[in-house]
Amino acid sequence: MIIILKNKEYLFLDEFKFKCCIGKNGLKSKKKEGDKCTPKGVFEIGKVYYRSDRIDKPDTKLTLKKITKNMGWCDDPSNKNYNKEIILKKKNKGEKLFRQDEIYDILVVIKYNIKKIIPFKGSAIFIHLTKNYHPTKGCIALKKNDMLILLKLIKPGVKIKIY
Repeated sequence: MIIILKNKEYLFLDEFKFKCCIGKNGLKSKKKEGDKCTPKGVFEIGKVYYRSDRIDKPDTKLTLKKITKNMGWCDDPSNKNYNKEIILKKKNKGEKLFRQDEIYDILVVIKYNIKKIIPFKGSAIFIHLTKNYHPTKGCIALKKNDMLILLKLIKPGVKIKIY
């Protein structure tokens, strides 16, 4: 099973087609931190994070984790926890997962730059929610209903091909 993003507007999984949006500056093979590009390649899908105060537990076979108020994702290339889930404190910086807006009410980790983390190669690449399909900072975004359908369909070990 593989999820395919073969253009800038749709994710495909078997006979399903989901409208989506990607990074503001398009797709890129040699992604860098902050370039607002979505990385090209084939990547494993990781955990599903969700806001239990806003969303019922998603129906999925993937590993689920509730987002807490101090949870973040390190986007500081000089930090030893770069591109990993962190607890946000005053001393460290990162992408806040418990947000006022709803884009991270459900998010799926795309395992980009995860196995052997390379500083400045890019971090916090997710499939997350959108209401308006505006370009992202490098993630892929879907409407909530489409995300819930996608999560029901995919199984552990699924990959995403972005090209």
